[in-house]
Amino acid sequence: MATETDPSTEPSSEEPTTAVDPQTAEAELEPAVDTEAAPAGVTVTTGRRSARALIEEFEAAQLKSDLPEIYVGDTVKVGVRIREGNKERVQPYEGVVIAKRHGGLNQTITVRRIFQGIGVERVFLLHSPQVASVKVERRGKVRRAKLFYLRDRVGKATRVKQRFDR
Repeated sequence: MATETDPSTEPSSEEPTTAVDPQTAEAELEPAVDTEAAPAGVTVTTGRRSARALIEEFEAAQLKSDLPEIYVGDTVKVGVRIREGNKERVQPYEGVVIAKRHGGLNQTITVRRIFQGIGVERVFLLHSPQVASVKVERRGKVRRAKLFYLRDRVGKATRVKQRFDR
């Protein structure tokens, strides 16, 4: 029961072709580039902004400007927005910063605290709308970039010396 279809009735997938000079067609597709003012290896587009420039502009607009200087070892109080039903409240989370990662819009801190005898760590994206506020309660004096060794310590051994010069 194989039926042949007439090629004249099938919809054509080819676009109608027109005679165009290949050099002018390429020139229309490329953006205008100013090569005289740009340093070597850098292309400057005129008229339209590049995707990288648009992303950088958007990220700069999203950055929070009211964040304090946070260092590893500091005791911080992070206000976290909690949404319950149609209500929204800010819940404080206080602990020691044991790690800082990334930079710019993606900057994160890892905060460790002891809750009911169990160590709890949370990673906060600093420029997130879920982080309402960050306040440094106490400056810590440490000589490491990451304080993961605090995970193995118990009781008073988890304390970090206070720094008074910052």
